[in-house]
Amino acid sequence: MKVKFLKIIAATCLAATGIPAAAAADNAFAQSLHLLQQRDQQVQSIGWKLVRGNAAFCPDARPSIGLLLQDVAAFTAPQTVRSAIGISGDIAVQAVAAGAPAQTAGLPVFAEILAIDGEQMKDLAPAGKKNWRRLLDLHQSLQSRLSANGKVSVMWRDGAHETRTTQIAGVPACPSSFEVIAGSAKASANGQRVAIGENFVGFSYPENLFAAAIAHELAHNILGHPGWLDANGRKQRNVRRTEREADRMMPWLMANAGYDPTAAERFMRLWGPGHDGGLLRGRTHDGWDERADFIAAELPAIRQSMAESGTADWARLFVRQDQP
Repeated sequence: MKVKFLKIIAATCLAATGIPAAAAADNAFAQSLHLLQQRDQQVQSIGWKLVRGNAAFCPDARPSIGLLLQDVAAFTAPQTVRSAIGISGDIAVQAVAAGAPAQTAGLPVFAEILAIDGEQMKDLAPAGKKNWRRLLDLHQSLQSRLSANGKVSVMWRDGAHETRTTQIAGVPACPSSFEVIAGSAKASANGQRVAIGENFVGFSYPENLFAAAIAHELAHNILGHPGWLDANGRKQRNVRRTEREADRMMPWLMANAGYDPTAAERFMRLWGPGHDGGLLRGRTHDGWDERADFIAAELPAIRQSMAESGTADWARLFVRQDQP
C-alpha cells in the first residue's frame, strides 16, 4: 500500500513542475519517502509512550527497543528507493521512537541494517510475491531475540558508509507494534498491531489529541478485542461492546503515558461531529456525544488512582464491559 501511494505522490509532483522529468520524479519520490517516514516517526513515538508507560499493568509485557524497519524489496522500484535513502542493501531503519533504546543507542533514520545478532540481511530469503511477509518475519524474529535474551546486536552502516555494531537492551513494553498505512484514512487494530492511515485526520491535531486516537486502538489490542470478536462473532452488539470498552480505556492508557487523560474526551468532542457518521453510521458505535460521556465518566477514578499511587492502575481499577 505504501508503494502505490508513493507513486501517486510522485506523479502529482511531476505534473506540477517544469524541471526535467527524471529529476522531478526522483525528487518527488524522495520527498514522499521522507513524508511517510516522518509520519511513521510520529506514530512510533506516541505509541512508544503508551506501551512503555503502561508496561507495569500489561501481564504480557516484553522487552522492546522502539525500532521500525523497512524492506526496500517491497517497493516496485527498489533501486530508486535505495538511491533516495542512500543504502545499497534491502533493510533500513524506517523510524525510531523518541526516547526508546534504539534512539538512545544512536540508530539513525534510513541507516542500512547489515546484520541482527549475526544474521546477515544479505542472506535473507528473497522477498517473493508476498513481499510484505519478509519484513513481518524480520520484525517477529527481532522480537523473539529480544524476548529470549533481553537485548539484540545490530550491525548497521551510517550515512558516511561506516559500519558500526551496537548492542541494544530492551525495556518492558506492552506488546503492540505501530505502523502508518499509506493511502488510508482509517485507524485500526488487529491484536498485535495498531495501523494508522497516512491520511488520518489525527495527524493535524495536537499530539495529546492524536495520542487519544492511538490509545483507543491500542486499548483494543491490550483488552484482546480482535481475538474475542473472532471467537464470538462480529455482530453489532459485540463490536459496540468492544468499541465502548476501548473508549473508556483511552484515558487510563494516556495518563500512564504522561498525557492529560482529559484529552481523550476532548479528542472525541473534536473528532466525533465530523467523523462518526451521524445518522448514517451502523449501530456498532455509540454516538460521539455518548462516547465522550463514557470517557468522562472514567476520569474521577483515574484522578483518584493518580493521587494515591502516581499511576492509573487500570489492571486493578478498570471495570470491564459486561458480556452481551
